[in-house]
Amino acid sequence: MSNSSTVRELYTAEEPDYAVPPGETILDFLEESGMTQREFAVRVGVSTKHLNQLTKGIVSLSPDVAERLESVTGIRARFWNRLEADYQSTRQRLRVTRDAQAFGAWCRSLPVNDLVKRGQIPQDPSDKASRWEQLLAFFGVASLDAWAELYEKPAAAFRQTKAFEAKVGAVASWLRLGELAAQEVKCAPFNKGGLEEAIPRLRELTILPPQEFEPELVRICAQNGVAVVFVKEIAGCRSSGATRWLSPSKAVVQLSLRYKTDDQFWFTVFHELAHVLRHGKREVHVEPEGKTSEDPQEREADTFASEVLIPSRYRTRLSALKSLPDVQRFAREIGVAPGIVVGRLHHEGRWPHSWGNGLKRRFELVDAQAE
Repeated sequence: MSNSSTVRELYTAEEPDYAVPPGETILDFLEESGMTQREFAVRVGVSTKHLNQLTKGIVSLSPDVAERLESVTGIRARFWNRLEADYQSTRQRLRVTRDAQAFGAWCRSLPVNDLVKRGQIPQDPSDKASRWEQLLAFFGVASLDAWAELYEKPAAAFRQTKAFEAKVGAVASWLRLGELAAQEVKCAPFNKGGLEEAIPRLRELTILPPQEFEPELVRICAQNGVAVVFVKEIAGCRSSGATRWLSPSKAVVQLSLRYKTDDQFWFTVFHELAHVLRHGKREVHVEPEGKTSEDPQEREADTFASEVLIPSRYRTRLSALKSLPDVQRFAREIGVAPGIVVGRLHHEGRWPHSWGNGLKRRFELVDAQAE
């Protein structure tokens, strides 16, 4: 007989890094009993959809359902209630732990200083917990998951090529600023036919100075369900314009005046309006910096803007322009600003980019408009 004794060492078990919903136990019961989910749902008195969500932890297991489970499975209701309590407790612990890291990375990705300067979030308090609450409130979301769905995905999709590098947090913040500005613009319900009919009138605005065309552009578009907003770009965003829908009856055209010249500005205006008129209401379009997109919708919007400003029927006349007086006469004849003609000559390589820039008007977006 051995004199040796067994020594048992006890260790504190590590907290699990995952949460198991009570539904896993339901699935185990179904497997052992051979019962289908449909039959089990009927016996418990819940819908098949509700049972499926319960097994995945999407919905909570209520005390009432726990009582029904006891009747069907023979397992005490208090056991089911304990499983639900443990599940929710673990979820909360993991949320707090993971959010500290996720929120920290999220805050660092956002242009916090710029948002402070624009008065969108307060300068103080600036501790981490306060910043998280302020940024969630700025974006109007309750969680990072909601932010990612509404803002990160459209912003990330904007980074279409390695040649174009935009910061996702900057794009998302700029889009949100436009959304907030658009909420203040009173619009009639979207009227596609009315907007199409207004395109020639909008084209006539190209010859006017900003103080005259800006209110008229906003007014005409608002009459047809489109809120036009001017939002000064955020460093790292690098976008000239964006289009999206706040609701099925209200679209937003957001302009940054990144390029500051009338040819670029008006091309962007009609490019964005093409998205409103031609493309889906669930999509977000953000225009990249000086990069020709391979996206067929972007190419269609480019073609629309080009045709509105200088129709293709003038191509032969355009190629014959050799001097600044030629450009000015041609612009007067077709009813657009001379800078738009010069911009087209540059874009098509008919004139060197050093020629004719004096005919382009430059615009500046003042802080009062952006903020």
